[in-house]
Amino acid sequence: MMPVLRVAILGAESSGKSTLASSLASHFGTVWVPEYLREFVDTTGRVPREEDQYTIALTQMAREDAAARQATRFLFCDTTPLMTAIYSRWYWNRVDAQLSVLELRHDYAMTFVTAPDGPWEADGLQRESEAVRQTIHEQVVQVLDEREIAYSLVTGSLEDRMTQAVRLLASLR
Repeated sequence: MMPVLRVAILGAESSGKSTLASSLASHFGTVWVPEYLREFVDTTGRVPREEDQYTIALTQMAREDAAARQATRFLFCDTTPLMTAIYSRWYWNRVDAQLSVLELRHDYAMTFVTAPDGPWEADGLQRESEAVRQTIHEQVVQVLDEREIAYSLVTGSLEDRMTQAVRLLASLR
């Protein structure tokens, strides 16, 4: 039995992470891990506070680990604790010690960054603005570069992104 390869899908708000993760999972006949933050906002009716960040990241990782037991070949992860830490830096100018440890765990077979090249769409409490989306995108790329984490930027329509991602994932076989 082949090990499940985890694929991180990172990107700013309204950049198509969930759509790509879901589409890739469907294409490969496997499961994906939705972003827990969306559920957190929906169930609490508010945006997270600084003290929520660690629990959000921890829950995301726990769901990823649980989904890995159900996945076949690939597990597509719509965000990672790295994104939670980037948003912590953006909103509070810091990352608490526990989240700092979690964000360093980046053991993914491949990392995709979704380009902010589609229309920005407001999504209730969770999304801020197109300007913030662009800034966060730049921070994601900067952090990955600083940490020497290889990534592939996926761009264009969903069809374009799928073509790019499927081609890159084929190299892992």
